[in-house]
Amino acid sequence: MKKDSATVAIVLNAKKAKKRQDGRFPVKLRVTFQRDYKFYAIIYRTQDAKEKSDGGGIPIWEPGEVIAMTGAEYKKVFAAQPSINYNDKNLYLTTLKKKATDTVTSLGKNFSFEAFEEKYFDKPKDDQDLFAALDTKAKTIRKEGRINTATTYEATLNTLKLFTRKEKYPFANINVSFLKDYEAWMTERMIGKKNPRHISRTTISIYLRCLKAVLNESAPPGMAYPFGKGKYIIPKWNHNKRALTQGEVAKIAGYPAINGTMEHMSRDLWLFSFLCNGINFKDLANLKYSNIKGQTIVFERAKTINSSNDNNEITVVITRQLGRIIDRWGTGSGYIFDILKEGMTVEQQYRTIQQTIANTNKYIKRICASLEIPEATTYTARHSFATVLKRSGASVEYISESLGHKNIRTTQNYLADFEIEEKKKWAEMLLPESEG
Repeated sequence: MKKDSATVAIVLNAKKAKKRQDGRFPVKLRVTFQRDYKFYAIIYRTQDAKEKSDGGGIPIWEPGEVIAMTGAEYKKVFAAQPSINYNDKNLYLTTLKKKATDTVTSLGKNFSFEAFEEKYFDKPKDDQDLFAALDTKAKTIRKEGRINTATTYEATLNTLKLFTRKEKYPFANINVSFLKDYEAWMTERMIGKKNPRHISRTTISIYLRCLKAVLNESAPPGMAYPFGKGKYIIPKWNHNKRALTQGEVAKIAGYPAINGTMEHMSRDLWLFSFLCNGINFKDLANLKYSNIKGQTIVFERAKTINSSNDNNEITVVITRQLGRIIDRWGTGSGYIFDILKEGMTVEQQYRTIQQTIANTNKYIKRICASLEIPEATTYTARHSFATVLKRSGASVEYISESLGHKNIRTTQNYLADFEIEEKKKWAEMLLPESEG
């Protein structure tokens, strides 16, 4: 292949992924293009296991298993002449690599990671059907273990089905008028939070971005593109990302929760998130004692773990407050907090983390009500961390690095507005009040 063409490899992901208890690491398909790369998990499909059994053989791995190996096994599988015990595994993985290489070759100059994913993974049954494309996108993302993102695409599909009252919908019908009507329909459901179909402004924008992404990837050639200047623009509302002040956070820290209760643990997990650079609860749940390096906690955000950036590590100094929370709730080995268990599937991990978030939100809201301060959630902890740093004089560059953002613009979205009292103070300093 030419130097500017994409390349394909089957690799043992020992640097980025976490080592399992049995000493194995996931084996992944790595596609590299113009110094950027993406990893794709390799799952031994049920249909492959069935074909092996039907042919009189023994399945190579457990059906549905994410393929993983030790370093020694990986070397034996990809030896110049693998032994009979490893030949089937070599053949299976080599075949997958050839399929990926053929896909890259067929795309030629039109290669992009999105185009590769669409062609390499399962295609929609009807390439003219928007709903089929959304369903395929959601399934592909779910296979990659990105459950939260997959759920968002699934929700987008469900709202579109409710809006159109159809099970299939052609790409050709997606135009500016359709998008405006879809937005208006969702906006109507913002009225009354008790409505089970309530859709927030933020969610409306997210669903429209999902729809736009699928159009960018899967719309048939020749379709009139409805997004852009002079056409349909996805709305950007001023989000009320309410961040707590340092004093309000201090009140939460001083709240007299009863030792050992769920309320006590929820308060401490929220404070840990705030103190640990606004760590989100998925990354918090995945923290292990191996992440503790001396007096610091070093981790990578799950959201960017497959990024091509050279260094996505976030380093947090273990303050006395963080240390006390770890001492109080730490398991002593493995995962720091007793949230996830070894051997859980990706789906089980997702459900467990979501339940932990729900429990924490339930109790932290009660605590805020008792303290008579603005309502907070796990999401508020991250915004509060960024905003307290900003108000303390930290540079946006430092805050961006602390949050693990790739660019400062993302960080600025996290920085809440100063309180009206602070604005009034600076406004009055422009021209002090005088007699007459």
